[in-house]
Formats: sequence, structure tokens, C-alpha cells
Amino acid sequence: MENIVRVLLISLFFYSSLGAQVNLTDSNLPIILIETGNQVIQDEPKVMAIMKIIDNGPGNHNQVTDAPLGYDGFIGIEFRGASSQSFPKKGYGLETRKEDGSNRNVELFGMPKENDWVLHGPFSDKSLIRNALAYKLAGAVMPYAPRTQFCELMINGNYRGIYLFTEKIKIDKGRVNINKPNPDEDVGDNLTGGYIIKIDKTAGGVTEGWSSSFAPMPGAFQRTYYQYHHPSPEDMTLNQQDYIRNFITDFENSMAAETFTDSLDGFRNYIDPASFIDFILLNEMCKNVDAYRLSTFLYKDIDSVDPLLKAGPVWDFNLGFGNVDFCAGPSPEGWVMDYNYICPEDGYLIQFWWPKLLEDEHFGKQLVQRWRTLRDGEWSDSRIETCIGSLVESLSESQIRNFIQWPVLGEYVWPNAFIGNTYPEEVEQLRSWLRDRLRWMDRSIEELNRYQSLLPVRSEPSVYPNPFLEVLTFEVFGMEDEQLEIKVYNQLGQLVFQEKKDILRNGMQFIYWTPELLSTQLYYYSIFLDGKESGKGSIFRR
Repeated sequence: MENIVRVLLISLFFYSSLGAQVNLTDSNLPIILIETGNQVIQDEPKVMAIMKIIDNGPGNHNQVTDAPLGYDGFIGIEFRGASSQSFPKKGYGLETRKEDGSNRNVELFGMPKENDWVLHGPFSDKSLIRNALAYKLAGAVMPYAPRTQFCELMINGNYRGIYLFTEKIKIDKGRVNINKPNPDEDVGDNLTGGYIIKIDKTAGGVTEGWSSSFAPMPGAFQRTYYQYHHPSPEDMTLNQQDYIRNFITDFENSMAAETFTDSLDGFRNYIDPASFIDFILLNEMCKNVDAYRLSTFLYKDIDSVDPLLKAGPVWDFNLGFGNVDFCAGPSPEGWVMDYNYICPEDGYLIQFWWPKLLEDEHFGKQLVQRWRTLRDGEWSDSRIETCIGSLVESLSESQIRNFIQWPVLGEYVWPNAFIGNTYPEEVEQLRSWLRDRLRWMDRSIEELNRYQSLLPVRSEPSVYPNPFLEVLTFEVFGMEDEQLEIKVYNQLGQLVFQEKKDILRNGMQFIYWTPELLSTQLYYYSIFLDGKESGKGSIFRR
């Protein structure tokens, strides 16, 4: 709730000025034109529309007046996303359809035939490439990651900016290639797969599922909620729902037992360790603050093909690569796996078995070896830099139009930790942050071979955004029974703000300051824990 309030307070002043219309005539990217007639796009149900894709192939420029060689036909379209729906640049889910509204499987941008697609509109990610980069890095080492294509989008003649056209996660030969169950196949081997389960917020998608009987950590009030993702609940029998729920519950029971590492009774009877290792390493490399607890998928095939649960595919990295100003997200150091003790009051915590997997010595050794192998190959510095360079180069022309339409450069958009004044500054911040992250993980990866879950980790205080406009956040990790005190002084050394807070539980503490006088000024702050100074610095109010 506090983050939502900050979004409204800090962003309101400039959101009203967004939307300066761009006259798009041509692009080096494919152009997508959508016409909805008199229908208004909403968050369910999808409305019928016409979509044209102008795509003359790699290396060729695209004119809005060109023939729509990429696609010319009907679609159903709706808003998609949870917190991102608060942004004026919306994300969309769409289905390619026949005129009668039935599904139309088509090949788009060279992606395998399907009818479910996503148009992701990067907004708070001002590099514009975080999702595309993460999916490409994942696709280089995992059986499947969503394929992507940057494009420029117009809806009803209005320019909407750069979008990432991508596949929706679902069971299909070209996507998650597992058995696709039918409702009349719910006995024997057919009952055992395939299923995709999602751990996520319940807003903006499927909400039927079940809550774990295990807390994410001792004393936590939160419960992990598993959702039936594909097949959707209405396409599953009760037997099928019961099967996958009981399978994951049995896995959790095995992880909660003292024998969880046992070769006969332990977790290896339920999951494929290699897939979980790759999932952990990818999310840790990107320091995806949502990892393990949101936008997290698990899938299982029929037993006769593969009886083990796998982690993935990966999804949603808008808040990765340092693009987050809470819960120790800005720093290139530290493990996402420690999230529960950094932000224990968050409504969504990491389920207990993720960190507990790392207590298994063999699992930890496999993870360390896998990291070193990937760093010498698919995730080497040179390959990652080449990937970033290619993505940025493809947007060199279109990013100018995007930021005319959405003038957010130099402005805070939740939850930015860094605010660049230009697009190159945003890209360089991502590059330098990732270089630092890789160096730190190279030095620290052995920690995950000796990981002990449920241990509080004290991180350095964060003060952001700096410079700030209206609301300044002090984020300090404190221990139970400590007292946190914040003092802010003006340039004359006068105390202008002071607040004390008794810490009732280990974890990140937040104190917000909104100066009464909103004049441009330099301030100095000091942070105290139990009377001992733990941080100090300067802040600037623009």
C-alpha cells in the first residue's frame, strides 16, 4: 500500500502531461496497427479488433502505408498486468482470431504458430530492454523462454510507443512442450501431466488455485498461493486439479521433512534440480526482486515422459537489473533469496523450499559449477554485452519517438532507483549495474553452496530517489528491539526532520519524508540504530 501511495504522489505531477502525439510514418521496426472501432479496450473481456502488422523483413524499413505482410486480420484484445496497469502506457494481451471469434493459429515474426500473444509496453524500464534481455539470456540455456520482437504500436491512429511483442506462456509444441491434457483424459498416465502452475498476484489473470499449508518462514502470516495457469481451471477436471495440487503438496511435505536431502524420500523424487538451478541463477543474475514469489512458473509433463516438476519458464523482469528502489533492489550485491528477511512485511514472500534447496550440499555444488560453466559460455561478459548492444542498436531510432510520446526521461517513475536524463544514460546504468552484479556473483557464488536459510542479513541503508521531488524514502535494515532514528538537516545545520521508530521484527524498515517547503535545496541526513550512526550523506530536493 505504501508503494502505491508513493506512485500516486510522485507521479501525478507529470502523468497529466504525457501523451504528446507522435506522427509515425516509418520505422526500422515492424509497425503494428490496431483498430477497435467504437469499442474501448478494457481489463477483460477482450474486445474484437483488426490488427495489421507491417513487417518487410530484417534490414528493410517499414512504412505505415505498406502492405501488412506480417498479419492482416481479427484479434481479441484486453489490458494485461497488475501494478503496471497504473501506468498510462498499458500492456495488452491479445488473441489472433477468425471473423467468427474462434482461435486462429498463426506464425508471427517467425515465432511458432499460436493464437495467444502479449504486447508488453516498457514504461518504468526506461532502458526498454530488460524483459527482452532476460528472455534472451534465459533462452540461451533453458529449454524454452518467450521469444520477442520489438515493434512500434498505433491504436486507432494514436501512437503508443515501443512495445515488446512476445509469446504468452502456455502448453504447446513451440512453447512449453509437454503433454496437453484433455478433460476426458484424467486417469492413468494421462492424469499425471501436463500442467503449468503459477505463483503470482491474483489480479489480472487466473485466480483459482490453492494456498500452501506452509508459511514462507517461521511466524509469517503470508501463504504462497499456487494458481492453475494452463490448462485453465475451467478446462480441468477435479481429478486433474487434485493431482497437481497433491503432487506439489507432497513435494512441500518432503522439503519440510528432516529427510529432505535423502535420495529415497527427499525432494529429488519430485523436482528436476537442473531446471531449478538455472531458474535460480538467471533470476539472481538479474536480481529480479519478484523472483520466486511472483511471476513464477512451474510445469510438469506426464510421468511416462518425465515424472519431475521443472522450474520455469521465466517471466517479467521490469524490476530486475537494479530498476527498483525498495528491499535492497538497487544494489548489485546481495541475494534475492534473502528477500523474506529484508522485507518480511511484504504480502508476497518466497516460499520456504526455495532457500532450503540451497541447504543441500550436492545441489549447492551443482549450482556453483553451473554458474562457472555459464560464465565461460552463454553468459560470458562478451556475449552479454553483444546481446545488450544488439537490442539497444535496434531501438536507436524508435526510442526517440517513444520518449516524445512518453516524456519520462529525467523523471521518477515507480520504482526507479536511477533516474537518467537521457536514453544513453539509462542504458549505461543497466550496463554498469550488470557488470558489477556479475563481478559480485563471480566472487560470492560459493555462498550459495553454503547457504543457510532463515538467517537475517543486514544490508546497507538506502535513501531514494536522490535527487527527489516530493517524497524521500529511507530504507534501513533493522533487528528486533532496535530503535531506528532519522535526522535531516538543512545547509545551515538546522534540524528540519526527525523521526524515531521502534523495530518490532527483523527486516527492512521504511520512513518517508515530505518537506513542507518544496523549494530546491541541499540537505544532510544521519541514520541511527540504537543511537549508533549507521549511515549519513547528502540529498538534493529538485
